[in-house]
Amino acid sequence: MFDPELNQEKLDKFFRRLRRSRRSLLFLDYDGTLSPFRIERDDAVPYEGVRERLGAIIDTGHTRLVIVTGRTMRDVMPLLGLNDPPEIWGSHGWERRLPNGRIDHPELPEAARSGLAEAAVAAEELGHADLLERKPAGLAFHWRGQGEMEIGLIREQVGESWFALAARCELVLMKFDGGLELRAEGRNKRVAVQTVLAEEETGVPAAYLGDDLTDEDGFHAIEGRGLSILVRAKPRTSAAQCWIRPPEELLRFLDGWLETTAARTDQR
Repeated sequence: MFDPELNQEKLDKFFRRLRRSRRSLLFLDYDGTLSPFRIERDDAVPYEGVRERLGAIIDTGHTRLVIVTGRTMRDVMPLLGLNDPPEIWGSHGWERRLPNGRIDHPELPEAARSGLAEAAVAAEELGHADLLERKPAGLAFHWRGQGEMEIGLIREQVGESWFALAARCELVLMKFDGGLELRAEGRNKRVAVQTVLAEEETGVPAAYLGDDLTDEDGFHAIEGRGLSILVRAKPRTSAAQCWIRPPEELLRFLDGWLETTAARTDQR
């Protein structure tokens, strides 16, 4: 699936390109990429050493660092814990916060808004309100930590109800690692990455790091423009070009990024 030698060759080639550029783009998913999964989602702080490396990368002034996450901005910002928060695309692209604090939060279509309200009621009536997360443009069921029988029941009951709503209410039903999410159509991680790439010059080196099925949109969006990297303990079928294990190889990648971009700073 991922050949170790070819994997390293692609990484080395990318870093040589990065060294020649004064501008770069680093897209990062959050859960499963920068932090381990936790049953209590508020406990999912970044791996030790990640926060310091991200702050240092931002401080070089050469990298536009962008967090692209399914979490809401409200949830992810305190977990990141950075003094100067980077650009954040939350709720799978339905929220955007620029480093200057400006927030873009598009209005949901009426059909999607009413469909999500109906989906929330249906989930609560099935007795799963405690597993439900409400987002600005969607709903997520988190079943991490539940038994196999309970997960199967949730998948059957909630999935059937939400699938029907998605078909008639301009909504998308997606699986993710540890649950199901129902959200409004029109924005996703692909849209977020494409928007940022369109704002930069074509030759700017860019990388996207993610772990989940929802990150496949980001991997596809960066194809032909940069490097896509799957961050997981074990590989899976993916559109990503490379695979690294967290946290050791993730930290090594961030160290390499910092060293390379800091070298450009020294040459100014």
